[in-house]
Amino acid sequence: MTAATARRVLTQLRHDPRTIALTGVVPSVLMVLLRYVFDSPATFNALAPALLGFFPFLLMFLITSVTTLRERSTGTLERLLTTPMAKIDLLLGYALAFGVLALVQVTLAVTTSIWLGLDLGHTIWPLVLVAILDALLGIALGLSMSALAQTEFQVAQFMPAVVLPQLLVCGLLHPREQMAPMLRWFSDAMPLTYAIQALQRTTRGADLGGPYWRDVAILLGVAAMALALAATTLRGTTD
Repeated sequence: MTAATARRVLTQLRHDPRTIALTGVVPSVLMVLLRYVFDSPATFNALAPALLGFFPFLLMFLITSVTTLRERSTGTLERLLTTPMAKIDLLLGYALAFGVLALVQVTLAVTTSIWLGLDLGHTIWPLVLVAILDALLGIALGLSMSALAQTEFQVAQFMPAVVLPQLLVCGLLHPREQMAPMLRWFSDAMPLTYAIQALQRTTRGADLGGPYWRDVAILLGVAAMALALAATTLRGTTD
């Protein structure tokens, strides 16, 4: 059931060139812009790892929530939920399909960044692992939020509420230790914080060690909880 759902979603996405361009081309173009906006290899190496995790998170959240809502509004989900297929099989199929899309996106963006001069303190796999987990987190949250929206415009309204607060307090724009205590506590509760921390550790010369794997485990746990929440809130119609 999961594999059949994933194949169906991937077949639909294959005939949507705008979505393919958004996921495959846009992150790489943004990394090129980042490199030459500052025109500084040091600045690029400081910002690129974190943005390689943020872009998949943002784009997969948007694409997943809109696609799921569209299938609900056209009646596809309602028909699927009348079959013996369990909700978790359906959601895992969506997650698998969008996960394949995220893998392509991350691979292209990381390859572009290395070509632009990104200096990794470790091998490439720790950065790719966290970037993919970040994309899966965006997928899981997108599946959860799609159940609360009635229109695609409402999905877009969720972005300032779900994505932007995490961006502001994750440590990408300002060091977390210099924030007010209340904001640090809020930051500790946000999953994007741990993704940014793990990605920043991949460019350091020291061994990754326990803190890196702690961040990875937190990302996996939050993604699993978001999928479980999506399974309880999934509806077949937009009524």
